Amino acid sequence: MLGYKNVERVKPSGLELVDKLVGVQRVTKVTKGGRAFGFSAIVVVGDGNGVVGHGLGKSKDVSSAIAKAVEDAKKNLVRIPILDGTLPHEQKGKFGGAKVFIKPASHGTGVIAGGAVRLVLESVGIKDVLSKSQGSSNPHNVVKATFDALLQLRSAATIAKQRGISLEKVFNG
Repeated sequence: MLGYKNVERVKPSGLELVDKLVGVQRVTKVTKGGRAFGFSAIVVVGDGNGVVGHGLGKSKDVSSAIAKAVEDAKKNLVRIPILDGTLPHEQKGKFGGAKVFIKPASHGTGVIAGGAVRLVLESVGIKDVLSKSQGSSNPHNVVKATFDALLQLRSAATIAKQRGISLEKVFNG
């Protein structure tokens, strides 16, 4: 979450957070005694009202990997600006080989997104959005690319405050 301007971090206390499992991977380590299996889980948590976080958990069994991932996700919650159930403006995000493009949509469109992008956008609480995921389909990188795009979003009020001008002037020039 470093390197972004005006990112508002949120404390998990007092929030009704819902966790969504993005993916579970089985990892095998070959030792002289045979194969040792482990699991890694990636999870997105959100309150459906602009607060979202993601986390990774690793363990020898699936349920504790998911529990660790949820705890990790609660540690890095951020607030995303939402405007009438959609985004303030279109934005591109990139992480590793994954690229994500998100665009605001009119009311009634729904969440047009696939896989990991859909889970992140639904956790944020965005109801109408168009998106395209390009490049890598690795869920870890797609989630981080989606967060990259979401953290670059700025509301009109934020832009007005940064420029030191009124809201009307932002829209009317």
